[in-house]
Amino acid sequence: MRKLLIGILALMLVMGYALAGAETLRVGMECNYAPFNWTQTEPGEYAVPIKDGGGYADGYDVQIARIVAEQLGMELEIVKTEWDGLPLGLMSGKFDAIIAGMSPTQERKLSIDFTVPYYESDLVIVVLKDGPYAQATSLADFAGARITGQLNTFHYSVIDQIPGVNKQTALENFTAMIVALASGRIDGYVSERPGALSAMISNPEFSFAAFEDGQGFETLAEDITVAVGLQKGSPLLDRINEILEGISEDERVKMMKEAMARQPLSE
Repeated sequence: MRKLLIGILALMLVMGYALAGAETLRVGMECNYAPFNWTQTEPGEYAVPIKDGGGYADGYDVQIARIVAEQLGMELEIVKTEWDGLPLGLMSGKFDAIIAGMSPTQERKLSIDFTVPYYESDLVIVVLKDGPYAQATSLADFAGARITGQLNTFHYSVIDQIPGVNKQTALENFTAMIVALASGRIDGYVSERPGALSAMISNPEFSFAAFEDGQGFETLAEDITVAVGLQKGSPLLDRINEILEGISEDERVKMMKEAMARQPLSE
């Protein structure tokens, strides 16, 4: 009987550890893609500590992650990961979800599942406000321009749609593209509209070219939306879909505007 009791207690202890682990929602993100996500050194009302030190994460993605974790009844843990490492990190179990401004493209769907979208935008080209492409209204206006995008993103692949473009080597992140544009090494880079507006807040010399229907990039709906990435067959999929569908469009717009106003460089 004594051995049986010890065995039961040991089993309960193991189960306790397992349940404790299940109470944390580990979310992977780049923490370097304002206004969707960024890293800051100081804590704040909206910020979440990054796992293993390294500051705090904030941004639109973080607020979505907070809502999801809260409604799941789980603690939120942010796992800072380079963009290229996000899908592999998810599949290897490093974290439970990707909430990082990631589009649910057909290629990505081969290896991971996606929820319904939690944001939708359009593609623009960030340029210098006083540069030769500031008044561009169509892709044809960028013939000969030195254009780039982030490495391993849809943004970089659509550059091929610009007739006569001088396509530049892809850059690792948006910080690198901002530096390249400000220094004159490129004429522009492809971005989602919120990212362009964010860059303009911290770089008043920037502007962006948006396009009328039929004059801009040809995209599929999945290319200009962002969704939560999950492991194939994740039991969280249906519940997170319900949570995301419960966030109104007005609330999403409000959260994005607040994120852009709150980003560190806006000061």
